[in-house]
Amino acid sequence: MKINTSNQEFLQEIKVNGKSYSFYNIKLLTDKGVNMARLPFSIRVLVENILRNMNGTTVTEKELELISGWKPWYIEPVEIPFHPARVLMQDFTGVPAVVDLAAMRDAIKAQGGDPKKINPLIPVDLVVDHSVQVDHYGTAQALEQNVTKEYQRNSERYAFLKWAQRNFDNFKAVPPNSGICHQVNLEYLARVVMAEQDANQDGKQEGNFPLLYPDTLVGTDSHTTMINGAGVMGWGVGGIEAEAVMLGQPYFMSIPEVVGVHLTGELRPGVTTTDLALTVTQILREQKVVEKFVEFFGKGSKNLNVMDRATIANMSPEYGATMGFFPVDEKTIEYLEMTNRAEQARITEAYAKATGLFYNGEETPEYSKVVELDLASVEPCLAGPSRPQDRISLNELKASVTPLEQKTVSLQIDDQEMMLSNGSIVIAAITSCTNTSNPFVLIGAALMARNALAKGLKIPPHVKTSFAPGSTVVADYLRKADLLTPLEGLGFHIAAFGCTTCIGNSGPLDPAIEQAITDNGLSVASVLSGNRNFEARIHQKIKGNYLASPMLVVAFALCGRIDVDMKNEPLGQNAHGEPVYLHDIWPEETEIEYLINRHVSDELFQRNYATIFDGDIRWQEMPVAEETTFPWDADSDYIKNPPYFEDFQAQTTPGEETIKARALLLLGDSVTTDHISPAGAIPEAYPAGQYLVEQGVSAEEFNSYGSRRGNHEVMMRGTFGNIRIKNQLVAPKEGSLTRKFPENEEMFVYEAAMQYQREGTPLVILAGKEYGTGSSRDWAAKGTQLLGVKAVIAESYERIHRSNLVGMGVLPLQFSEGESWQSLGLDGSEFFVLSGLSDLTPGKALQVCAEKADGSTVKFIVLAKLNTDIEVTYYQHGGILPYVLRKLMR
Repeated sequence: MKINTSNQEFLQEIKVNGKSYSFYNIKLLTDKGVNMARLPFSIRVLVENILRNMNGTTVTEKELELISGWKPWYIEPVEIPFHPARVLMQDFTGVPAVVDLAAMRDAIKAQGGDPKKINPLIPVDLVVDHSVQVDHYGTAQALEQNVTKEYQRNSERYAFLKWAQRNFDNFKAVPPNSGICHQVNLEYLARVVMAEQDANQDGKQEGNFPLLYPDTLVGTDSHTTMINGAGVMGWGVGGIEAEAVMLGQPYFMSIPEVVGVHLTGELRPGVTTTDLALTVTQILREQKVVEKFVEFFGKGSKNLNVMDRATIANMSPEYGATMGFFPVDEKTIEYLEMTNRAEQARITEAYAKATGLFYNGEETPEYSKVVELDLASVEPCLAGPSRPQDRISLNELKASVTPLEQKTVSLQIDDQEMMLSNGSIVIAAITSCTNTSNPFVLIGAALMARNALAKGLKIPPHVKTSFAPGSTVVADYLRKADLLTPLEGLGFHIAAFGCTTCIGNSGPLDPAIEQAITDNGLSVASVLSGNRNFEARIHQKIKGNYLASPMLVVAFALCGRIDVDMKNEPLGQNAHGEPVYLHDIWPEETEIEYLINRHVSDELFQRNYATIFDGDIRWQEMPVAEETTFPWDADSDYIKNPPYFEDFQAQTTPGEETIKARALLLLGDSVTTDHISPAGAIPEAYPAGQYLVEQGVSAEEFNSYGSRRGNHEVMMRGTFGNIRIKNQLVAPKEGSLTRKFPENEEMFVYEAAMQYQREGTPLVILAGKEYGTGSSRDWAAKGTQLLGVKAVIAESYERIHRSNLVGMGVLPLQFSEGESWQSLGLDGSEFFVLSGLSDLTPGKALQVCAEKADGSTVKFIVLAKLNTDIEVTYYQHGGILPYVLRKLMR
């Protein structure tokens, strides 16, 4: 199919509320032979993006033909350029991205260029939400105490962000204590349909009317997909890729397969959207939807509001998809109205209907595969103990928990005697963007707390309870409904407005509890309404971590144990010694819906978001530097100028044809970015902790790996620093250890990497399936590169981490189908000789020769997981940032 056209013939006018707008009408492609009705709605958004950005150079008729002729399957990747409308960041991933931009300003200045060339060209919103920790809990003062401590720990980072807000155009920062980035995005930042004067990347104005086009974004957090629930196309990328997009580069992507999920029926009473999200995660992970779009359709979708949809879409990284998309429909319009965006609702409805982007419920697009799901089949469940896709029916939970030795320890804390044993829950947290966007489960949890108190139930003292809403609006509607008080009555006081327990910022347990766990080898548990529960993520002392709805979090907190059958066993006893069961305190859905309709109003959203960028007095009084380039402080242990541009040259140099490398780590399946780049506590005995001690930082002031992502010295020492990582070179030991060859000496991973660097020895990593699953952490790739790793050889990759490796100039290689380091008889002591690196092409087959100490060799073929031509270019330049910098200098 050939489309000989310019995009101007698709430009039309539309009136909304008496105001004229222009838009590119993709429905007119039907006149060019395109069957628009067969295209999934998510692909239609990409068609519009290509059509609108056609410029005859980077975006041409060829790309329009490729995307409008979408195929359900592709034998080889087909690349298109995508221009997101905006970028969303959180502070853990955003700070290092802004550090990189500041370093690029230094680099271009050193080359005699204008540092102001380094500037975001599209809107960037950074929400400070990942730094607050639950140090204080269970009291009315917890929120203020935690925010105060947050500022004490992170003042350097926050001053740096204020400098960025002052010195970069198109950059806004939402200060701390304002909510979680994904919920702020859902409730306020998202437009669903943009109305802009300047539509194209070159600032060309289209006619005399504002231009309408779909709101699209990329984010530096993998759960950016939460916005898919509102019909907005967006997904998580590495910070490195986001920086390139900010600097005007298209996001080059392969045209995706689109898996349709056909929803029928409706959820039964007693089943929550969290249960549905965990069920979808299990089903789609089994369907292998990695690097694919998932699009939900069918009459069952009409039984889910935007908050329900957002809960499901948020879990896209957990089921492995690029995104989980719900097309715009009447539910989207209702949500915009509810959240004080009535004018935007009218624009969205008119535009979506005019362009064929509005889902009526009767359309039947073509999909790569269709998965059927009857909502009535979903049952109450949890997921755990260490992977979000490992769903467990509530009725089967007790049987699923590995039988634990009956071991009980008596403790005395604050004049209270408590019993701690295997299976005890020590953290119960209502937290995370996943569920705190949904009034149904939050009001439901509060009603359960009210009913539990009425029955005389209490939460055992060994359970650390916390409540961290994703939006300040939540506190308002709970307060209006008089439901904050019962939550507080059980100890679920608001501890933060930000991402806490789910990201690993659960804070410390009582020292006596931590000591008892360590001394007695207890296997204790946490339960949280989050989306991630990987090993050592929630708390390093807790081995079993379970995801559940806020309502079940309350129930398990009351039990105090994870190995319980809630169908047949009581949560506790009332004042008369009578058993109280889950069904005794579970609220009626009619009451929940009544309270939502009465208390969740547009006025609350208007009031809470009117001053969202202002911050509190601490933010407003924070001093900020005025220089165009950032004044780096050599004594800072939070913000340092990274070494990526040391010895930077304006021209690239030819790459090596062959490298001869040693293995730094030998890893199994499902190694996550939490294993590679931890976000939680920094152990004092590990290299990162030792470095901080040398800098005069006490262990109490270490903060977390996540908060120190602006300091490469900490982060490279923390790479592969998870205390639970299982490097087979030192098996059965766990932790950040490896063997240095040829000495066969055991040492920390960082120390071995530095010795190899001094010797001039390149490094590789060998791994199994699903390498790099988890959060879209650019430091998992940056740290890998700084340790001297030139390539990773794995059986398969998670999408974002593979892209991040390419973005840092690390070559992702994949074993041939059916092969692994185990099947090839490799033990990690070999030299690995990689050949054919000087003339790489997408998917090129390369030979690896493993040379063993006895002189024997093992030869095998790997595939270069460079999926597109632009990824080959990025790799040849040493990564995205050097490529962009050279392009700007030209």
